[in-house]
Amino acid sequence: MAAEVGGYADPPVEVLAEAAAAFGLLSSPARLHIVWALARGESDVTGLAKRVGGALPAVSQHLTKLKLAGLVRSRREGRRQVYYVDDPDVVAVVRMMVGQLTARAVETPALTRRRGFGV
Repeated sequence: MAAEVGGYADPPVEVLAEAAAAFGLLSSPARLHIVWALARGESDVTGLAKRVGGALPAVSQHLTKLKLAGLVRSRREGRRQVYYVDDPDVVAVVRMMVGQLTARAVETPALTRRRGFGV
């Protein structure tokens, strides 16, 4: 039986496991950058590699993992495979998290560096 706090029942263990797996995939800076870029618009692997500064094979492997997890989808356009994020909730979560951390970095750059979020 799920506990209920503040009007919200705890989600099933399977849902928590799936969420943890998705967050685990997004814990990689490279994969998070790819999802961030795709949240801004679709792209092929070559364009993504240029945008995120990664090697083509590495970006391709990241995309495969993100696709298997259902975070990214693709479609064929002629000989190109075009990737995109089809889930507006994933886009919202990524934009919110990156936006919040960016705002914090601007407000208190020294504190952000101490926490390990900046250069």
